[in-house]
Amino acid sequence: MSEHTVASFDEDLGQISKLIRDMGDLAGSMVSGATRALLNSDNALAQRVVSDDAIMDARQRELDDRAITLIAKRQPMANDLRAVVGSIRMAGDLERIGDLAKNIAKRVSTVGLSVTPRDLSHSIDGMAQLVLIQVQGVVEEYAAGNAEALAKLRNDDERIDVKYTSVFRELLTYMMEDPRNITACTHLLFCAKNLERIGDHVTNIAENAYYVLTGAQLPANRPKQDETMAPAPAA
Repeated sequence: MSEHTVASFDEDLGQISKLIRDMGDLAGSMVSGATRALLNSDNALAQRVVSDDAIMDARQRELDDRAITLIAKRQPMANDLRAVVGSIRMAGDLERIGDLAKNIAKRVSTVGLSVTPRDLSHSIDGMAQLVLIQVQGVVEEYAAGNAEALAKLRNDDERIDVKYTSVFRELLTYMMEDPRNITACTHLLFCAKNLERIGDHVTNIAENAYYVLTGAQLPANRPKQDETMAPAPAA
């Protein structure tokens, strides 16, 4: 491969990597904005988060187009092919994080019309902060080439699962204690589940990023502590 071709390939791959970083930054901004809008009943901020989803979608389409073109023109192999295919997968998860943040933002106006217990707002905020750390960290560690940190971050999703179980039970308690809380708590239950799902997508990104960097797969049996699902009945 000529020096010019190598330089062009590196430039194309750099553009794809930049799009991943941009999508990661936008995902973090959307999660943070959606949570603040929810806790502060900020409809204007919620609308901005909803609008940002179109930007996220456009960036994913651009990344897919660049990646497909790069594969067709350059026919990358080994590490380079892993980087391109891994970027496509990571972009898909980042786009889903944007969708979930948008879903939270779209409930802001409805939750704002109901009475939300202050203690419950604090619990949602605590869960959201854990999720935000994960979202912001996963792309940063990938960009830094830190495979060990990605493996730890992937396992840290267990903390989000535990927090979600706690919030889920707290929501049910508030609903049983006072029927006036049912409307707000039902919407907050969906928001909490969206935050938990964002954590799962971060886990997917961490796994793909680890594979791109090392060529090895992380163990399949990662910790999972969502205890809100009823156990399957005995046969």
